[in-house]
Amino acid sequence: MRNKTFAAAALLAVASLTLSACGSGNGDSGTPVAVVSEEAGSQKAATVLDKPFEKPDLVLTDTQGKKYDLRAETAGRPTLIYFGYTHCPDVCPLTMNNLAVAKKQLPQDQQDALRIVFVTTDPERDTSAALGTWLKGIDSQVVGLTGDFDTIQAGARTLGISIDPPRKDDNGKTVSDHGTQVIAFSPKTDGGYVLYGEDATVDDYTKDLPKLIKGENP
Repeated sequence: MRNKTFAAAALLAVASLTLSACGSGNGDSGTPVAVVSEEAGSQKAATVLDKPFEKPDLVLTDTQGKKYDLRAETAGRPTLIYFGYTHCPDVCPLTMNNLAVAKKQLPQDQQDALRIVFVTTDPERDTSAALGTWLKGIDSQVVGLTGDFDTIQAGARTLGISIDPPRKDDNGKTVSDHGTQVIAFSPKTDGGYVLYGEDATVDDYTKDLPKLIKGENP
């Protein structure tokens, strides 16, 4: 089948236009950082990147208040990374619950091998304790990370994900505008080679996780 090639930055820009309550990030679009290929007419939730992302060089704080070196802690492990915040009314909890439900369909050894990492985009409110409490209601194995906003923003930028500083909306509520992509990293190369948008469902992740665990294309 004939392939269509797109700039990843353009793909992410389209995704950001579909954000709901989390808002859409307007900064840090930059230049295209990767190229993706999709089969014409493909309805897959997953987009396989021709040029994988490098795993962000992030050293943040986990839910136990301990230093967490993302690259070192997830090296050689299948890893899914998502940037969001605990006060998000819809997209963030939906995405994390979808991942958690799909993960529970895996054999226990694969569940233990998989790393799902939630990096807050609202670190002032999302302390280690707050993240721990929120994630406990979703999946206690999820790694929650917080830290300096500028550091988090820079890490997300390396994945083509835009994050704006938290702001007040028209109702006076603090909201965080951020991209809603999930990036899957291969246990074979540690490269971020698969991208999911916010429309990915439990069924999509349930079908794809066994392959992602092995570093295969979904």
